[in-house]
Amino acid sequence: MSSSANEIELSSPPDDSISALEFAPTADDHLLVASWDGELRLYDVASNSLKSHFSHKAAVLGCCWGADNKRAYSGGLDSWVRAFDLETETTTVLGAHTSTISSIIHHAGTNTVYTGSWDQTVRAWDPRTPTSNPLAFAQPERVYAMDAADNTLVVGMAGRLVNIYDLRMMKESGSANGGQLCEPTQRRESSLRFMTKTLACMSDGKGFAMSSVEGRIAVEYFDPSPKAQDKKYAFKCHRQAVDGADLVWPVNSLAFHPKYNTFASAGSDGTVSLWDHTAKKRLKQYQKYPSSVTAIAFNNPVGDKLAIGISYAWDEGEEGLKKEVSANGGRVIQIRIRTVGDECKPRGAK
Repeated sequence: MSSSANEIELSSPPDDSISALEFAPTADDHLLVASWDGELRLYDVASNSLKSHFSHKAAVLGCCWGADNKRAYSGGLDSWVRAFDLETETTTVLGAHTSTISSIIHHAGTNTVYTGSWDQTVRAWDPRTPTSNPLAFAQPERVYAMDAADNTLVVGMAGRLVNIYDLRMMKESGSANGGQLCEPTQRRESSLRFMTKTLACMSDGKGFAMSSVEGRIAVEYFDPSPKAQDKKYAFKCHRQAVDGADLVWPVNSLAFHPKYNTFASAGSDGTVSLWDHTAKKRLKQYQKYPSSVTAIAFNNPVGDKLAIGISYAWDEGEEGLKKEVSANGGRVIQIRIRTVGDECKPRGAK
């Protein structure tokens, strides 16, 4: 375990790659970690301790908190949606998809858990009635990523497709069985040329950023007016010049700062960068980490901590893992907690 003046490494890390990190909504020292070893872990960042963990039958790909700091939810390769009472350390199964769950979020406004799956549906679960059938919303493709801001849900899919929904309308429609198509308020196609990797909504609720496997990020806005749409753009990032060639890495995770509305990006190049999307400038790039950065998250509501999940992302297959083991004397799986401050402020802010 290593630490520095502005960054600590958590003890008892996962045994396999980290897939998701989520700070509690109001307790900024509680962190959920989902990983490919089939475990959901709860850490106390302040005391640097593992408080509890919950086993799954397969890799956990997504996790989220409930309306408070007492409940959490997860989904992954085994297709089951689980709820966890963190005080009693008990587990409840809410239900299942018919294929892998790639994304899971909790919408506080409606107290609803939304899951996105490779079975080409988004499902809405009422955590108060775990035995009830969820509302199902058919999608044209497999769901790869989801996020919500205010009453807007963004669904990123295979084929570079994007659906945008009004969550208030979704609550009143849908099907408990067949997955009837709920009409999105907007249908879009990603401006990125390659597969969508992840997406995150802006803290001010005005838009979102999404990334791809080929080292690019797109910034888009919900307002469909031509004036607003003229502001959207995409840019290259997480690339390295090696022997005169441009080495391109996937952008694995995005996180908007809860106060400043700037955002961080994490890539398989082992770096984390901060961006002012309004000024279209990079604010900072942190030091290179010893492996891919697969997940990041700011704490709520202050945003003075950034959780950084470092683990091999299998972009270079078995050979890449062998190189990592050789260079570091073993496999690298770390969770770092970095203290952040003024570097997250947008350009010109005081």
